[in-house]
Amino acid sequence: MEFTELGNSGVKVSRLCLGTWAIGGWMWGGTDEAESIRTIHGALDRGINFIDTAPIYGFGRSEEIVGKAVAERGKREQVVLATKVGLEWKKDESIFRNSSPRRIRREIDDSLKRLRTAYIDLYQVHWPDSAVPIQETARTLLDLQREGKIRAIGVSNYSPEEMDEFRKAAPITSVQPPYNLFEREAEREVLPYAKKNGLAILAYGAICRGLLSGKMRPGTKFKDDDLRAHDPKFLEPRFSRYLKAVEELSQLASKRYGKPVLALALRWAMDRGTIPIWGARNPSQLDPIEDALGWTLDSSALAEIDRIIARAVPDPIGPEFMAPPVRVGGTA
Repeated sequence: MEFTELGNSGVKVSRLCLGTWAIGGWMWGGTDEAESIRTIHGALDRGINFIDTAPIYGFGRSEEIVGKAVAERGKREQVVLATKVGLEWKKDESIFRNSSPRRIRREIDDSLKRLRTAYIDLYQVHWPDSAVPIQETARTLLDLQREGKIRAIGVSNYSPEEMDEFRKAAPITSVQPPYNLFEREAEREVLPYAKKNGLAILAYGAICRGLLSGKMRPGTKFKDDDLRAHDPKFLEPRFSRYLKAVEELSQLASKRYGKPVLALALRWAMDRGTIPIWGARNPSQLDPIEDALGWTLDSSALAEIDRIIARAVPDPIGPEFMAPPVRVGGTA
């Protein structure tokens, strides 16, 4: 496994991070706890020490499974746990942003309980909440850090301007934007800002919700409770175009490096200076880990990758459909 420092925190993390949104089941067609725990243990066995989760993933279910898996394995101090804060949900499963101090205080205690831990290594604001002053949110997280409940502070889906405002009240260790071969908006402002300010970059959606796994075919269907059933990338005519790009990328990866396309996607993200967050739901999906390590993409391959995508996908679309509603007016 390759390792790096998490920003300026002094925390050593694997260059690949296990994502656990799908493990939570919500928007991914359900979950299997035993299989999920085996997957987490498998990731740890393969050298991944960095696990990313969030309360909204299964409305607490993902955190519970992660907490149980880490507790069963033991050696909590060897695992870097990252979770998030700032999304609230109702009984009807509608969600909205809420980064008020009161909400954060409630969430941290709930997360610590579900994760079966006394501290969280990286606590990230999931989405900016325009109904609460950014510095107010930042000061609350700084207080939690001083209390020893969290080790480092991060943000997710924040713009450079929002990060500047946040950093007036509290330090930021990391930023988590959507970033993969097909979704590159972060390259315009977020990645340059992070590199300039020494922030770790956690790239979520590194294999684009499975699209870059190399396993999908034109007839692939998704259940209504799977977010991909509503993702524009997985709807025609775009789906066929993206699959064409994946096919050509797969041929490039195999011919040039003897690697599968999934490994190419992960290596590309790592070579861009990010820590890819890679979701797996069963141990067999961890098999490509070794294929992604110990090599780099050369300049000619990078140029060919760009040509393939530009040719196959002339009208690329981002992950904007996943953004939760913005709150109007502040509530506790």
